[in-house]
Amino acid sequence: MRGFSFVFFLTLTFSSWSQSDSVQVPTDSIKPHSVKKATILSAIVPGAGQVYNHMAMPKGKKKAFWKVPLIYAGLGSMTYFLVSNQVVVRDLKSEYTTRQNTGIITNFPQYDNAGLLTLYDQYSRWRDFSIIGLGAFYAFQVADAAVEAHFVAFDVTEDLSMKIHPTMMSFTTPGIRLSLNFH
Repeated sequence: MRGFSFVFFLTLTFSSWSQSDSVQVPTDSIKPHSVKKATILSAIVPGAGQVYNHMAMPKGKKKAFWKVPLIYAGLGSMTYFLVSNQVVVRDLKSEYTTRQNTGIITNFPQYDNAGLLTLYDQYSRWRDFSIIGLGAFYAFQVADAAVEAHFVAFDVTEDLSMKIHPTMMSFTTPGIRLSLNFH
């Protein structure tokens, strides 16, 4: 009987405690910011996750919108380098095969066959680096949208502070004192 009354008392206590501390807010009015949605939007359309994060931020903290032109400038420049290097690689390959098959020099008369192969290696390496750069820049903007989505509701108030002061640990040992304030 004592075990039953203890469990009954414990259940009533936790039930009343959870009801008195909770605030009843309609679930329709709270719309949580989705990190997954920001990531998917940015993966589908570059910069869309940043715009989604910008719209969800409070009025004084909006800062994500300016990243969109930088994203498109970076992706555009990486694409430009990729395409221009690929065009040169294609032209060098065509010139080399034409020289091997017919012996006619058409586009690059200043280079011999060894020079063409060296240029081909150089431009194909640059093309490969352009592909890696484009992929890395694309992944970076997706990661940026995901990380920024985590910080949309992050609050840094005046009550959070950190102070570093010089101090003496003993009468002969200097040291540093770190004070953290979490109010």
